[in-house]
Amino acid sequence: MSRDIPTPLSGDLLADEFELTLQELCAVCRVPVERIVELAEEGAVVPLGRDVGSWRFRAVAVYRVRSALRLQRDLGVNAAGAALALELLDEIGCLRARLGPAAD
Repeated sequence: MSRDIPTPLSGDLLADEFELTLQELCAVCRVPVERIVELAEEGAVVPLGRDVGSWRFRAVAVYRVRSALRLQRDLGVNAAGAALALELLDEIGCLRARLGPAAD
């Protein structure tokens, strides 16, 4: 008899107040620290804390890192291009929210 064991950091657990360390974010996204640092330097993710060793990330960083990685892999953009694309997607989301149901 097999049981479905929920994976850590599933969609249900990613609340806004949930935070991850740099190492946890790297583990969840399966990337080395250098990739996260590069994305943070470009503004794709915003770390909480001053120095890299004490960085923490809000749960939304998982989505943003994975999205940036997909953009880099699928479209061949660099970290700066991925950060810009994420910023534009955020802006589109805000505009759609302001327009309400008519935007869909």
